[in-house]
Amino acid sequence: MNTTRSSPPSSPWLPGVAAVALVGAVVVAGLAGGWTDEDGEDGLAASSDPARRSATTQRGPVATVSVDTVASRRKSRLEDPVAFGMYGDDVTKVQRRLKKLSFDPGPIDGNFGERTRAAVWGFEKLVLGVDAGAATGVVTQRVWSRMQDRIVIEPRRPESTDDHTEIYLPEQMVIFFRRDEPVLISHMSSGDNAEWCDDVVISPGEYGNAEGTEPLRRRECGESITPGGVFNYERQVEGVRQSALGGMWNPVYFNYGIAIHGAMTVPLEPASHGCIRIPIETSEWFQDIVQMGDQVFVFDGVKEPEEYGAQLPVFNKIDPEWLATSTTSTLPPPTTTSTPPTTTPPTTAPPATTVPPTAPPTAPPTPALPTTTTTTTPPTRAPAATTTTTTTTTTTPVVPSTAPSPSSPPSPSSPPSPSSPPATGVATAPTR
Repeated sequence: MNTTRSSPPSSPWLPGVAAVALVGAVVVAGLAGGWTDEDGEDGLAASSDPARRSATTQRGPVATVSVDTVASRRKSRLEDPVAFGMYGDDVTKVQRRLKKLSFDPGPIDGNFGERTRAAVWGFEKLVLGVDAGAATGVVTQRVWSRMQDRIVIEPRRPESTDDHTEIYLPEQMVIFFRRDEPVLISHMSSGDNAEWCDDVVISPGEYGNAEGTEPLRRRECGESITPGGVFNYERQVEGVRQSALGGMWNPVYFNYGIAIHGAMTVPLEPASHGCIRIPIETSEWFQDIVQMGDQVFVFDGVKEPEEYGAQLPVFNKIDPEWLATSTTSTLPPPTTTSTPPTTTPPTTAPPATTVPPTAPPTAPPTPALPTTTTTTTPPTRAPAATTTTTTTTTTTPVVPSTAPSPSSPPSPSSPPSPSSPPATGVATAPTR
């Protein structure tokens, strides 16, 4: 692109005439955005008559915008103003022209949707100088006439890194430059400077949960400030992320947790917790035009970015009320591990009730009862059991032994063997 300086009467595009810049760094727009017949619409031939054009330059916090006005008789007209929800050939013309100027109106399909409206908002704010909150998104004949002028947008910080980004907080605009040429101009929404407290979810790897492997949930308080300054892109993530500043689509970080990212809602006014929101569809491809290490200049309209340097953000704090409540509510209940489950086998109780007499008192005991759980012989004449007997009617000799047989459970008076289940009432949970 030729950048020239000259006095206003010069005709920089006449053959054989050297190109020189107008006072105030006005750029010859006919080489960088002219609306010509090659665009397939009611185009404009480059006029060689200086009386039919006038060059103006818009200066301020935003990029330098040069407008080379074309005679009205060379411009096309809209049948009616076009706005959100409309469709037709006039919408197609508007979309094509916005795309030519590096805005992102979405598909060139003749449907005036959210992306086209956001692109029109950007044009109003950047080129027409409309206040950030006053953009209408309506393309009137006046707006369409200005769109057809030859418009050149230059960075405020040329010759920085090969590619760089400029963010203009007063205008709520962001421009991505590649070798000082705009490749994407987008409407945006930054921090609204409000204080807030909210429940947050922080994905693993995000600031505040950098070493985590699971999402972290807690309540934090902060201030929704987007600091001015000079930064560099340091990290990017594809897909959806959750951070202390909210949900993000395809974020590219440049100041700790502050990133440029896609969002479902990008209103005219500042509305984020500090990040730079852009339309979610735009976020699906803007990572392709940035690289890690590229400079990011944030103009806040108060000081130049270099006066701030890499200004730190306002870091969030954990809500003290939530922290107190969370600490109390997460203490383990006293009965969590002090009692065993109710499914403890009932066989741990002493089997004293398993040996009632099954025959009349005069009947001899049956010698083949392997389930006897005592070392005494049941009586033959009385129901009460004794440890001493003098009857000779017992057919099975009693072998007095102090140890139970391997097939019999231990007597109630004997300590349980290692293979026996624990006694009722003893916790079996493992030690923690």
